[in-house]
Amino acid sequence: MHRRTLIRASVALPAAAIGIAARVRAQTLEKPKVQVAVGGKNLLYYLPLSIAESLGYFKHEGVEVVVSDFAGGSQALRAVVGGSADVVSGAFEHTINMQVKGQRLRAFVLQGRAPQIVLGFNPKTMPNYRSVADLKGKKIGVTAPGSSTNIVANYVLGKAGVKPHEVSIIGVGAGSGAVAAMRSGQIDAISNLDPVITLLQRSGDLKVVMDTRVVADADKLFGGPMPAGCLYAPESLIQKNPNTIQALTNAMVRADHWIQTAGASDIVKAVPESYLLGDRAVYIDAFLAAKGALSPDGSIPEAGAETARRALASIDPEVAAAKLDLAAVYTNEFVKKANAKYPRG
Repeated sequence: MHRRTLIRASVALPAAAIGIAARVRAQTLEKPKVQVAVGGKNLLYYLPLSIAESLGYFKHEGVEVVVSDFAGGSQALRAVVGGSADVVSGAFEHTINMQVKGQRLRAFVLQGRAPQIVLGFNPKTMPNYRSVADLKGKKIGVTAPGSSTNIVANYVLGKAGVKPHEVSIIGVGAGSGAVAAMRSGQIDAISNLDPVITLLQRSGDLKVVMDTRVVADADKLFGGPMPAGCLYAPESLIQKNPNTIQALTNAMVRADHWIQTAGASDIVKAVPESYLLGDRAVYIDAFLAAKGALSPDGSIPEAGAETARRALASIDPEVAAAKLDLAAVYTNEFVKKANAKYPRG
């Protein structure tokens, strides 16, 4: 009996050890389940998020990510501010806007190094379009009022002397609804992203006015590097859950790396069928147009916060007058560790 007991004990030890190891790993994550809010998940602007999810990178890091999809970034932001989500997959500039309002949000990993937002007019409703100034008094579709598509539209309009109140901003979402709004003539112009933009271009329902999918053109427009899609969260959540934030960052950095070496067919296989908007070829073209604007390693450029502040200040007197701590709106601490763990190959 004694011998059999010893045998059973020796067999049981490895299983116990495995159980202990699993518990230890789970204990390292302060929040093993994270609610992420995003405004337009199907957009190539947020492709790293979708890739990290579909390729199992979040699961590999031991974190369960539940994504809630909203019509635009401003609505995703409200989800975190209201407490129904933990992290936003959204536009970097919201971290600055919210600091002006007294709320500390910090970006911790980058998805896009240029906005990838395109402003274009409807050739059906504006056949005599000559310049951006012609958009005065017109209806402009954005993903959602207050979102980055709205902010960029205001910025471009402002450069042409058109003030925000001199146009009608209409939320049209980031998918088939946006396409339908342009094709039916409900809006005269649109500020949106791929694959919506490429689909409208190919069908002749959009003429481009301004394109920030090309990094050099975006840098020229904004006068410096303009960080775009990122993961950001309340500063308090980041401080209380550093291991969880590191796990999210590791997964996103792996996704950033994978996208840079992936072919168009690889991307199409990795995203849901619904992302293609019924046309695989259009989605491939959209990916190729946007790929250069996606972050290669998740790092947020040091000059990016000032570029974003300057752009916002040009259209928002409240931002212009505010004394901001730009170092508090982002960190590369987690990205550096993620790139050390998963170097680009």
